[in-house]
Amino acid sequence: MAPVPGSGLAKGLAVTLRTMTRKTVTEQYPDAQPELPPRTRGVIGLFEENCTVCMLCARECPDWCIYIDSHKETVPAATPGGRDRSRNVLDRFAIDFALCMYCGICIEVCPFDALFWSPEFEYAETDIRDLTHERDKLREWMWTVPAPPALDPGAEEPKELAAARKAADKLAAQQRDQPGPDHPGQPGEPGQEDRT
Repeated sequence: MAPVPGSGLAKGLAVTLRTMTRKTVTEQYPDAQPELPPRTRGVIGLFEENCTVCMLCARECPDWCIYIDSHKETVPAATPGGRDRSRNVLDRFAIDFALCMYCGICIEVCPFDALFWSPEFEYAETDIRDLTHERDKLREWMWTVPAPPALDPGAEEPKELAAARKAADKLAAQQRDQPGPDHPGQPGEPGQEDRT
């Protein structure tokens, strides 16, 4: 059976008429803020106190969009006769978001939890050269990072917490078993008079 001429146009018009009568679902963005998922990848926030300038994030970045500068400082010895130590001090930490592809590799490889995903997304600029954000701006975004989700009720306790809890319980048991000056020993123990 041959198609009727103009049937495609009629189907298209029917779809248009049907859509015109429905309520719009478009969110008017500047006036109404979108509801983002809790772990949205917006921008990268920097928790500067945790950064040891190990450069892992810059080395692993596939786009080479992280710029880090630092210098060494000598820390005097804590004890007399001790050795002076040197440590890296962060001078510059910048991310060029014009190059960044938001893969999150820098966040995953950071061994000291200095980088986090922030749900901030309103950082557009009129000039592409202004998309390189320095550490003060990255620190501002750090305070918008949501708290990590709670563990599932049936999940195992993290091994670090389990080891710490076991050590604390062992120490508490030792302190409980050892009599101290506030806890006199049992009768018959050395230093105790037998009053029977």
